[in-house]
Amino acid sequence: MATSEFDDIRPYHDGEVVGVLQRLTDNREFTGLIADMLFPRLNRFLPWLLDRVVRYRVKRQFRSVRNVRDFQMLIGENFEKLLLTASDGCTCSGIEQLERDKSYLFISNHRDIAMDPALVNLVLHRNNFDTVRIAIGDNLLSKPYTSDLMRVNKSFVVKRSVEGRREKLDALKQLSRYIRHSISVDGQSVWIAQREGRAKDGMDKTETAVLKMIGLSAEKPLTFAEGMGQLNVIPVAISYELDPCDGDKARELYAHIEEGGYEKLEHEDLASIYKGIVGYKGRVHVAFGRPVTQGTENADELALRIDREIISNYQIHPTNVLAYEEVYGKDECSTACRDQLTDRDWPSITRLFTERITSLPAQHRDIVLGMYANPVKQKRDLSGQ
Repeated sequence: MATSEFDDIRPYHDGEVVGVLQRLTDNREFTGLIADMLFPRLNRFLPWLLDRVVRYRVKRQFRSVRNVRDFQMLIGENFEKLLLTASDGCTCSGIEQLERDKSYLFISNHRDIAMDPALVNLVLHRNNFDTVRIAIGDNLLSKPYTSDLMRVNKSFVVKRSVEGRREKLDALKQLSRYIRHSISVDGQSVWIAQREGRAKDGMDKTETAVLKMIGLSAEKPLTFAEGMGQLNVIPVAISYELDPCDGDKARELYAHIEEGGYEKLEHEDLASIYKGIVGYKGRVHVAFGRPVTQGTENADELALRIDREIISNYQIHPTNVLAYEEVYGKDECSTACRDQLTDRDWPSITRLFTERITSLPAQHRDIVLGMYANPVKQKRDLSGQ
């Protein structure tokens, strides 16, 4: 297999899949994670028995997998089953404007480490589009099995841990070239978050640094707009009725407020991935916005366009309205949101959401309410512009 400048960050090729899956099958941490997801209670008491059962089951399922598409079909089938218990369904909008013979750079808001790109892939697959290549930070690859699992699932590595000014610039240029190569040469769409790290406070805002990084690979004498226009940028808004990690995010934000910082535990991001996947999310919606690069001469202008598309297309849930009214009171904005959600069981949702908030530590409650309220606030602020 020919080598390339992207070998240390690219997803695995088809010819590497069988060997990767063998490594995963032999990795007891990986099979233990599967056991905990499938049989959480039983795995606490009989882990030795479940390990043998799960390894046999995984090996049997992997037996028919020979390439990346086979693996994604297997993952997609199990993911659909998981969504039946971990959500009330996933809907989408705006996908009708996409063309199947075109590759895109999907820039989305970022609420959940693994679920955000997984849900984009799900709705694309349901509508007969190819899945995307996924940008993922190397901070999430702290264990060998996570690196194998992500890269066999069309993820490529963002080198966040490199040190040294020159080394960081080289890594950013390599990443930018790979994104452009994927879209323009390989004909593969790419997913990347609008910012580094999740929007823990519920405020969706594009970091211009992300856009400047992507623009590094544009050939001279192309302008910023021309270079980004070649990548077919589509903003994506992903909304969850409930966030399984809301309490954890509040704990981190509270530490920043009270102590000026927060130090993550080892492998804490992996725990967040697990909780985000298996935790109950209520209703979920993925909204594809309009192309945004035309007429944007710099990263600041493009960031504003992306933000407007994400905020305007973000689907508000009753939990957002309830939190907004608790924080800001009822107004025209919350009333308009309620009018669009008349089919929902408001008394039941109100009771369950209130119970969720009161179950949190008292010092975290206002933070979580703000987290759910901010999407409505952003819509209100956008309409006032």
